[in-house]
Amino acid sequence: MSSGAPEWDDGLDEAFAAGEEAALAEAYRRFAPLVRSMSLRRLADAAAADDAVQEVFIRAWRYRQTYSPARSTLAAWLIGISRNVAATMTSSRIREDEIMEGAASREQRSVPAGPDPETVADKVVLDAELTRLGEPQHSILRLAFHEDLTHQQISDRLELPLGTVKSHIRRGLTQLRQRLEVSDAAPAR
Repeated sequence: MSSGAPEWDDGLDEAFAAGEEAALAEAYRRFAPLVRSMSLRRLADAAAADDAVQEVFIRAWRYRQTYSPARSTLAAWLIGISRNVAATMTSSRIREDEIMEGAASREQRSVPAGPDPETVADKVVLDAELTRLGEPQHSILRLAFHEDLTHQQISDRLELPLGTVKSHIRRGLTQLRQRLEVSDAAPAR
């Protein structure tokens, strides 16, 4: 009984593990829709699911030497990678949302009559760290922080794909957090 879909040949598992690019192309053709569907269910965002598919196949190709056709099929191995990528992306989004919510709640607090020296100092430090990020993360995060634009609005203004904007924001926030944690941990002089 044939389901109409061509059967996966075990020889293609071996070819993939051996690093044959044709096997990667065939694996992508056959399994990208499954990976995207799983990612979309987990991430509930089409652009993020597309990013996840790309990341899954990049990781699969980069770490193909760890794949063993004797232990599992290529499809099962890719599904495992998909789960890890989706979990990583979900936790990154949660941390990003927490950072943004924290920033928003600080902005919503009542503002004293004059400029608060600590707020001014924080803004100067943040601006300096944003500048150190380089482009395009500098511009993207500046639009997010100072102009309060959404990811989609930043994507439209800079004419960049939405997934690219989200990736730059995620990486930029991670870098900022690491740098600011280091500067907060430095002893006072």
